[in-house]
Amino acid sequence: MTESSLARSSAVMAGGTVVSRALGFVRATMLAAVIGTTGLAADAFDVANTLPNLFFLLLAGGVLNAVLVPQITKAAAHDDGGHEFVNRLLTISIALIAGGTVLVTAAAPLLVRAFADFTDARAVGLATAFAFICLPQMFFYGLYTVLGQVLNARAQFGAYMWAPALANVVMIGGLLVLLTGFPTQVGPAGWTPAMVWILGGTTTLGIVAQALVLVVPLRRGGFRFTPVWGFRGTGLGSASRVALWTFAALAVSQLGFVVTSRVLTRATGLLDRSHQIGAGKATYSNAFLLFMLPHSLITLSLVTALFTRMSTAASAGRTAEVVADLGRGLRLPAVLLVPGMVAAVLFGEPLVRLLFFGNSAAATRPVAHVMIAMMVGILPFGWLYLIQRVFYAYEDARTPFLLQLVVTGIATAVNLYAFTVDPRQAGVVVGIGQTLSNLVAALVGFALLRRRLGALALHPTVRLYARLAVASLVAGLVAWPLDRLLAAGLPDTHLTALLEVVVGGGVFLVLALVLSHLLRVEEVGQLFDPVLRRLRRRSS
Repeated sequence: MTESSLARSSAVMAGGTVVSRALGFVRATMLAAVIGTTGLAADAFDVANTLPNLFFLLLAGGVLNAVLVPQITKAAAHDDGGHEFVNRLLTISIALIAGGTVLVTAAAPLLVRAFADFTDARAVGLATAFAFICLPQMFFYGLYTVLGQVLNARAQFGAYMWAPALANVVMIGGLLVLLTGFPTQVGPAGWTPAMVWILGGTTTLGIVAQALVLVVPLRRGGFRFTPVWGFRGTGLGSASRVALWTFAALAVSQLGFVVTSRVLTRATGLLDRSHQIGAGKATYSNAFLLFMLPHSLITLSLVTALFTRMSTAASAGRTAEVVADLGRGLRLPAVLLVPGMVAAVLFGEPLVRLLFFGNSAAATRPVAHVMIAMMVGILPFGWLYLIQRVFYAYEDARTPFLLQLVVTGIATAVNLYAFTVDPRQAGVVVGIGQTLSNLVAALVGFALLRRRLGALALHPTVRLYARLAVASLVAGLVAWPLDRLLAAGLPDTHLTALLEVVVGGGVFLVLALVLSHLLRVEEVGQLFDPVLRRLRRRSS
């Protein structure tokens, strides 16, 4: 893949992600208006709707991500272009996911009790009802992933990133029905069967649409799926070894998440009994949605395109190319992530207030605090994601498993501490644990990469980060007092939040970019050069 095609692929994926995430925020805002950002009903739906994601990842998601792209890339050397090999992989993968979906759906009541520390029987019943409707999503998440990875390996990147937009449209339709025809933000006792089916059913229907729409670009690209059973003669032995280690890493991760989920649902129950508002499971999920936006728009889109290229280079033994792509994956996202991290700390609270405009300031403030705790670690989160993809490119899933042990061990230790703090602060402590665990694991990952690849040529990356940090901190020192002066004496309304974000955030962004340019951050200069050339032409 050339530099220009890498840029085009990243742009196409980023475009799909932007639209999908924008619709996702519309959906999240509407969902918050329907069910709230805090409370037992919000946590009941959040636990149920999280289960299919967790078990899909456990049984197949990460395995498929780690296995399919490297294996399909190598399969192109087979006599038939890898068609039979890919069909074997898809047949086994889809059968595995289908069987797993049946089992976890049948176990819905047990799973709810495992992941939620509810003492309110009505909350348990509501979560279980939602779980029975939502858990079949697991199969369609799997179908979406396997078909999408075939598209990615064939360099057809667009549809995979655009399909979630369709899912969000379907879900938004269901939320519109609830907002216009049913009571909103009611407790568990206020949810009728019709309301449960509309919310749970349209959520699942959206995932169905997201998967099936990928059949169209696959057929247009000439791929035809034909079930082929059996492993002999296909070279799937190495794939199964990668899958085993990846499964082990995901199992460790999900065991850790059981603790996270129980800490947060317990906090919600305690807050509900004392009639207080704080960060629970639904609050954490909304904060994580905001945290994932820059990662999805910037890091994920780039690394997805780089992964195919790194897999090809790794297979051919071209280590220098892998190291070069590692550097690109570290530097390019930082141009936006470093100032974005500082902006989130300074302006996160008014931004969240705006996004969840259907909720009170007291209800949205915990979301902002958890999001800020996570956003401080947005860079280590991206580093770790990239490092894992480098090892997967070499079909090494054992090292990512060891890194996952580090992440889960540290995060779980912090989460256990969260059991002892004020329940209003439990979500913030969990967010800090996520940041700390990703930072430590990423540093360990760099050391292991250096042992495997040799010198990583990180000096340009360190210089870039230092310059961006200086520019962002200086911009923050100017914009923050201005923002506080602007908000002083004004009521806590959505208009005040809008002024803070537009004026304070706007001043910060302009200053950060200008200072980065003056500090000779080349990537920022590339953004300014077209504008400056046009201005010079007009002035002349």
